[in-house]
Amino acid sequence: MTPATLPVARACELPVCPPEHRWLIADLWAEEAVGIVGGEPKCGKSFLALDMLVAVAAGVPCLRHFPPARRGPVLLYAAEDALHLVRSRLEGICHAAGVALADLPIHVITAPSLRLDVAEDRQLLQATVAAVRPILLVLDPFVRLHRIDENASSEVAPLLASLRELQRRFALAVVVVHHARKGAHAIRAGQALRGSSDFHAWGDSNLYLRRTDDRLLLSVEHRAAPSQTGIPLALRGGGDALALAIID
Repeated sequence: MTPATLPVARACELPVCPPEHRWLIADLWAEEAVGIVGGEPKCGKSFLALDMLVAVAAGVPCLRHFPPARRGPVLLYAAEDALHLVRSRLEGICHAAGVALADLPIHVITAPSLRLDVAEDRQLLQATVAAVRPILLVLDPFVRLHRIDENASSEVAPLLASLRELQRRFALAVVVVHHARKGAHAIRAGQALRGSSDFHAWGDSNLYLRRTDDRLLLSVEHRAAPSQTGIPLALRGGGDALALAIID
């Protein structure tokens, strides 16, 4: 009896990705990429992740600058913010983008907790993704999604691997919002992420927010495309209608 083997294909027979399918959001996030939106506290990480959700759901440019290559349903789990605050922020971004929140396929997981280190919760997340079929999943922030030691690679790697498996199984992009260490301005943004170096290595696309003096700067890093640094951002709007925007 011939033993079972893993599937194998010749390199020349592997699928080719057309240029128009290489991006979910042009120059900002690769198609079906996993990665980190990182930065120190109060740098606008959640605003940026929500802006990505609105862009993909509505087919409008993220930050009023980066056009999505495709549009479709999106899924969010916001572990730190009250649901009314999530709605208020999304409505502010929609106002800036000129779209109506009620018209968009933005789905929000409302469970009080979700832990990636618990097998049952991982199964529930997988079942939810299977039901909604989002093309973008945002988990915000990573620190509220587990009770492991973030500095231990042996504990971090399996959780990130489970998200990679989710990405491959359902052909979606995964964004994880994660904190940077305080006072780490002297080192590269990816290396400044809190915890294990697995976070930086895991990402296909990574976005980093940093405050330098009074300026908020965005850096974009890709595994297989040119990177960008020093893109100036600011929160614009009034009252509750706030959204990040690129400034001159």
